[in-house]
Amino acid sequence: MADLTSKQRAHLRGLAHALKPLAHIGKEGVTDAAVRALQQTFDTHELVKVRVLEAAPESAKDTAHALAGRVQNATVVQVVGRNATLYRADPEDPTIRLP
Repeated sequence: MADLTSKQRAHLRGLAHALKPLAHIGKEGVTDAAVRALQQTFDTHELVKVRVLEAAPESAKDTAHALAGRVQNATVVQVVGRNATLYRADPEDPTIRLP
């Protein structure tokens, strides 16, 4: 996916504020199982918050970019502390309208 504009990123950050993390990355880091779980989460959600636990081998920022790189069309919206927000538009029926 193309990079998001700052206006689109701000819109997604506002929507993500109330979300709870739906995926957790632990001491194993970005594994194939974690990527599959995130892909399944993207089947039902366009905006996903990921919690990177303290035991994770990489920083939250590195983990978020690694996940986005392995999930087709996913984009990192933001990383705050140990939480990362990723976005992938639903190819058939997008529910989030970007400005």
